[in-house]
Amino acid sequence: PEAQFIHVAGLKVVCPATPADAKGLLLASIRDPDPVLFFEPKRVYRAAKGDVPDGDYTVPLGKAAVVKEGGQVTLVTWGAMLYEALDAAQKCAAEGIDCEVLDLRTLVPMDVDAIVATAKKTGRVVVVHEAPKSCGLGGEIVALVNEKAFLHLEAPPKRVTGFDTPFPYTLENEYLPLSHRIVPAVLETARY
Repeated sequence: PEAQFIHVAGLKVVCPATPADAKGLLLASIRDPDPVLFFEPKRVYRAAKGDVPDGDYTVPLGKAAVVKEGGQVTLVTWGAMLYEALDAAQKCAAEGIDCEVLDLRTLVPMDVDAIVATAKKTGRVVVVHEAPKSCGLGGEIVALVNEKAFLHLEAPPKRVTGFDTPFPYTLENEYLPLSHRIVPAVLETARY
């Protein structure tokens, strides 16, 4: 439902993927003087494992993280889809495609500089999110890439998203943009 909230002026929107980011972003959100909506993807609760530093630390709001360096195609994602993007990147590596994976972590304010930098670096962008394609945040990211990095693009940006239907809770794996749907989009973009 992030698209409903990113349109609210003055509201910050955070969606961590890793346990360490969850702690650091939550502490940063609590201390932020503005209202922050903190998404916690339930799918990550069941799947994500990782070390969490002891003590007090924050992860700055509005700063994306390059989770995997690469040089041919950029996968831009956030939340639970980070793990699907990383799995797709590994499968694409077996096909000779070197993917960079960018985790936005904060949707508002969005790290536009990081998106533009990686788009210029690879020249190819695939945005992955679990919300429906129509009016999703992926469309905004594609627009930003086209506005700020168009002359660096080697292929049109693509989106791999949920479908434009209500979320089917009993058919979650059919709806979500899992790696088996991401890989063909990456290969098509890489070979454009």
